[in-house]
Amino acid sequence: MKIDNTIAAVVTGGASGLGRASAEALAAHGVKVAIFDVNEEGGEEVAKAIGGVFCKVDITSEESVVAGYEKARAAHGQERIVVHCAVVTGGGKTISFDKTTGGYKRNPTEMIARSAEGIFTASYRIASHAALGMANSDPLNEDGERGCIIMTSSAASQDGQIGQVAYGGGKGAVNAMVLPMARDLMDVGIRVNAILPGIFATPPMLAVQDKAPAIFAGLEASVPFPKRLGKPPEFGSLVCELARNTYFNGQCIRLDGAIRMPPK
Repeated sequence: MKIDNTIAAVVTGGASGLGRASAEALAAHGVKVAIFDVNEEGGEEVAKAIGGVFCKVDITSEESVVAGYEKARAAHGQERIVVHCAVVTGGGKTISFDKTTGGYKRNPTEMIARSAEGIFTASYRIASHAALGMANSDPLNEDGERGCIIMTSSAASQDGQIGQVAYGGGKGAVNAMVLPMARDLMDVGIRVNAILPGIFATPPMLAVQDKAPAIFAGLEASVPFPKRLGKPPEFGSLVCELARNTYFNGQCIRLDGAIRMPPK
């Protein structure tokens, strides 16, 4: 796909972090970007900076997502690129020691269900609504390509650490979705891929640097090469390549400096 000012994109979680980097990278190529986020102040700021449009969207709400796509399409036309970075998740060990009772307690099923909704179900919701619009649009090139969907998974989907049953399991489900969805959409020329980022210098991680510099230094040292956290623009660069290169399809790609996460 040629990424330029004839192409519209939707980026979820675009108010900060990897979503923001993706929105900025696409906009640098002229792509018209709509940002989906619940952070109005941050989303409006990024949208203004890149000449895009902000849509307040809760990815766990069907009505909110549909309204977001309607607003984005009214501004830019049918999106041909979707980058899904937003996430809603929970955490906690399967069982943990409760000092109050002196015994063990179980992480409630509701916490797992929250992650299933905020990761797997939300990913399907964002992708399927985009795919429906793309499928009803004209092909973009001689390959018959109509669009590209890029999910954000995580290295935790393969190297889940202690306390990441909900998050790692949800992201693992995203990985498992990629190939069957790519096959579902092959006849209409829509590609589906996922990026599995390692440890990136996003706002939560930069907060660790400020509050616990020794822990942050240890995280950097744990990356084989280069010995640092990933830079969000490096994620944005891969987003652009996945959109540009039509032969990328049905792939789950790690972007992690060769890190393999330890148990904790």
